[in-house]
Amino acid sequence: MAGPRQRAGSPLTRGAPRLTGLLGGSFNPAHGGHRRVSLFAQAALGLDELWWLVSPGNVLKPAKGMAPLPARVASARAMARRAPIRVTAIERELGTRFTIDSLRALVRRYPRRRFIWLMGSDNLAQFHRWKNWRGIARTMPIAVIARPGYDAAAMASPAMVWLRRWRRRCRQECDGALWSDTGPTGGAALIASFPHDPMQGVPALSILRFDPDPRSATAQRLAEPDWADRISVTGLRDGVTHRRIVPDPRGRSGR
Repeated sequence: MAGPRQRAGSPLTRGAPRLTGLLGGSFNPAHGGHRRVSLFAQAALGLDELWWLVSPGNVLKPAKGMAPLPARVASARAMARRAPIRVTAIERELGTRFTIDSLRALVRRYPRRRFIWLMGSDNLAQFHRWKNWRGIARTMPIAVIARPGYDAAAMASPAMVWLRRWRRRCRQECDGALWSDTGPTGGAALIASFPHDPMQGVPALSILRFDPDPRSATAQRLAEPDWADRISVTGLRDGVTHRRIVPDPRGRSGR
């Protein structure tokens, strides 16, 4: 597998396993809503940090209007500044086309981390269209962040019908955010309920709710159609692998 591996004593391997949230998306461009929901999820789940997985592309979204990968990574890095968020285009380096393959590769590559997959309820509504979506649920716990206008479709979706039997709750819920009497423990509870051997195949799901955020990449593109031309990509490096980010002519990935 391409790229640097974990080494004993490296920052990615020392000490206890780090609880890491994964948020995938086009980030075309990144905006304040991405940051806000990420920091909310960090607090609600007790995450050590988050990784924003900037997709090389997405077959479920039109190619027209999709900015080059370096511009989207640069946009995400600017939005994640001074937050416990690493911005990465590692999916391109892994050579994976679908989310299931990317997540399995990350679990193999970083065994000292415990991952939680974060996604909006808009994605849950169409989750059953993703390749091997049940396999995704069996690979790592999932935390769904509610989004205005999508809750009804998400809760009635074929994926939720299958997943709801594995919904996990902590001792106390505050408007859907997971808290214990002593602080945020939602992520630890999810991990504790999830087998460390994915072959056991028992999913774990939590639903997070907080004040809706109306910001969207679509609205930002309409307001700033030339945003990708104005952002600097000089010396851009991946926040996880530390490799240089260069344009990729190969096209789009799947879900």
